[in-house]
Amino acid sequence: MQGIRRCSNDVVHLNLTTMSSSTSSSSLSIDVDESTETRIQRLISDHPVIIFSRSECCMCHVMKKLLATNGVHPTVIELDDQEIAALPPHDTDTDTNLRNRAPLLFIGGTSVGGLESLVALRLSGHLIPRLVEVGALWAFEEKSASMSRIELA
Repeated sequence: MQGIRRCSNDVVHLNLTTMSSSTSSSSLSIDVDESTETRIQRLISDHPVIIFSRSECCMCHVMKKLLATNGVHPTVIELDDQEIAALPPHDTDTDTNLRNRAPLLFIGGTSVGGLESLVALRLSGHLIPRLVEVGALWAFEEKSASMSRIELA
């Protein structure tokens, strides 16, 4: 399949600028008529937890490990510089840090930001409820529901 290759560590490399003749319904498929910005928006809306990263990004590795310790295995898309420029802006983006936008985490279609924002969300206690809300932690959600029933009884 043109534009997609599987690598170690469960990372899928997706070349968003290469066109494919494949007509797949997968959210990782590449539509010939779709712009890079449109593809990125589609990926964000199709995946509850997604990280846009650069190749060999150590912060992305830490971000994936932090999420994995909470039982979440996000979709990771590695982008080149041109594709990173097509990412939607985050509240803290300025002209000087646009090139350093990756890794960029989205939960439930909303930009969380980079590693620092993820750690702040985790330390504040808001990460787990947000992951449950978007359906990324089913086991936790079921456990919480059963715990609520016990407390009510």
